[in-house]
Amino acid sequence: MKTILVLGAGLSASSMIRYFLERSETYDWHLRIVDMDVEMVKRKINGHSRAEALEFNALNRDERLPEIQKADLVISMLPARFHVEVAKDCIELGKHLITPSYISPEMKALDAEAKAAGVLIMNEIGVDPGIDHMSAMKIIDEVKAKGGTITSFKSFCGGLIAPESDNNPWNYKFTWNPRNVVLAGQGGAASFIRNGEYKYIPYHRLFNRLDHHSIPGYGDFVGYANRDSLSYREIYGLQNIPTIFRGTLRRPGYCEAWNVFIELGMTDDTYPMIGTENMTPRQFLNAFLPYNASLPVEEKFKQFLREDRIHLYERFEWLGLFEHTPLIGIENASPAQVLQKILVDKLSLSEGDKDMLVMLHEFIYEINGNKFFHTSYMVNIGEDQVYTSMSNTVGLPVAICAKMILQNEINLTGIHLPVYEHIYDPILKELESFDIKFMEEKSEL
Repeated sequence: MKTILVLGAGLSASSMIRYFLERSETYDWHLRIVDMDVEMVKRKINGHSRAEALEFNALNRDERLPEIQKADLVISMLPARFHVEVAKDCIELGKHLITPSYISPEMKALDAEAKAAGVLIMNEIGVDPGIDHMSAMKIIDEVKAKGGTITSFKSFCGGLIAPESDNNPWNYKFTWNPRNVVLAGQGGAASFIRNGEYKYIPYHRLFNRLDHHSIPGYGDFVGYANRDSLSYREIYGLQNIPTIFRGTLRRPGYCEAWNVFIELGMTDDTYPMIGTENMTPRQFLNAFLPYNASLPVEEKFKQFLREDRIHLYERFEWLGLFEHTPLIGIENASPAQVLQKILVDKLSLSEGDKDMLVMLHEFIYEINGNKFFHTSYMVNIGEDQVYTSMSNTVGLPVAICAKMILQNEINLTGIHLPVYEHIYDPILKELESFDIKFMEEKSEL
C-alpha cells in the first residue's frame, strides 16, 4: 500500500481527492488529509475506507514531520509561502513532494539537496502554472522536431464564469481567491518582449493595454499582461525569441471598469482606513472622490468617470456602491480589503452557477522558409460548485502526476516543473478524458 499525505483540502483540492478515492482500490492507495477544517475533509472523503481526516497543525514542523515520515508521497496544497518548509522536511525524510505553485528562488535553491537525497519535488503542475506549461511545450517540441523556429509566443489564461451563469454586467464572478483578484498586477511592472523590444507596463496602465481575442463558440475576450513573461524564455527553451507575452483573460469591458478602482485608489492594500467597521459602500466610494458638499455621490462619481466612460456607470451601481446600508464590518481595513468585501458580496458564485476556465496559446513559427500561425485553446466548464473547472484543472494534473510518481513512471530528482514530454504527454492525454482538451488551428502566413 502507498500512502499519500495531502496538506490542505480547500476548493482546488476537491477534484484531486475524488480522483484518488475512485482509484484507491485499483492502485492500493491510502489517503491521509489534513486541513484546518477537519469537518470539511470528512465531508469530502465521505467515510471512504481508504482515507482519513487528520487533526494536526500542518504549519507546525514538530507536528508535520511525523506525518510526512509515514507517507510515500506528499502533496502540499497549502498557501505557496509554506511550500519551502515542507520541501525541506521532505528532503530530510527522503519523500517526494508535489505542489501546484510557482518555483520560488528559495525552492529552486533546494535543487542540489533534493538530488542528493534522491527526492523529486514537482512544482507548477496545476493549471496556470501547469497545464499552460504542458500544452505549450507539446507544440514547442513538435515545432522544434520539424526543424522550425518559433518567433512569437503569446499565452493567456482566465478563470471566468460559464456563459449559462453569466448574469451580471461585470461578466465575472470569483472562481479563485478574491484577494488575489483585487491585488492582481501589483508589485512591479509587467515585463515582456515584442518584436525584439523590451516592454514594461506599470500597474496604473496595466488594465488599459489589452490584447483582443475571440474563441469559436465562446465569443470575445481581452487579455492584460501578467507581471513576468521574460523568465519563460528559459523555461520553454526560447531564449532568443523576439516576442513572448503571457496574460490573463477577462470579458470585454471588465478591465476598463476595473481601472476605475485603480484610479480611485481602492485597490491599495498599504494603509488602514478609519471607521470601516461601520462604513457603508457609499461612504467608502465618497472617501475617494473630491469634496463637494453640494453634489451627491452619484454626480461626483459621474464626473470622475468622464463622458467617455459614463457607459460603465451601471456596473458600479449594480455593485451597490451607492447604498447606505453598513456592510463592511471590518475594523481598520485597507481600501483593498473593503473593496474585496463589497465585491465578494455581489460577485460570488450562486447556487447552481458553473465556472469556466479558458486557456489560449498563439504561436508564429517558420519551417523551411514558410511561416505559420498556430492557435491552441481550451475551454472547460465546471461540474458544480464543488467540482469546479478551477478545481478540476488545478487538482487533476496534480493527481495524475502523483499516480505517475507512485507507479515509478517519473524518475527525476531535484526541483522540476512538467516541461518534459514523458511527463506532459500522458498527463495531457488523461486530462482529455475529463474534457480538459485543446483545440488547434493552423494557417500559413
